[in-house]
Amino acid sequence: MKFDMSNKPLNIFSFSSLTDIVMLLLIFFLLTSQFVIQTGVKIKLPGAKNNEQVAPSRTIVSITDDRRIYLGNEETTVEALAGKISQLFPDLTEKNLIIRADKDANIDIVIKVIDAAKGVGISKFTIETEKKTF
Repeated sequence: MKFDMSNKPLNIFSFSSLTDIVMLLLIFFLLTSQFVIQTGVKIKLPGAKNNEQVAPSRTIVSITDDRRIYLGNEETTVEALAGKISQLFPDLTEKNLIIRADKDANIDIVIKVIDAAKGVGISKFTIETEKKTF
């Protein structure tokens, strides 16, 4: 039996192992893209048909249905909110405030939060919603 011992370049490349790696990476990125930064405050977000994905931000204000206000995980009042925002973010490079208001929260408290944030220089506001299909 005679074996061919020449060192010729391989003409055919097997894509089966490359396909496995790409499939594993695809599954990994699909699973990890579903994780969203949530604060510890339980809120029922209002539904919207055309909502956009919110970029994670450090400046999140949560408003519960019983008129409690949280900056991150720390409870605060409307009067103290402006001071705490300027204290936590002295340079305010991030000019976007994400508001997570409960769907049963009074609109009056949301307006007061926006007004307090405008007083310290925040110019953009995003009201977070939940994706709903109607």
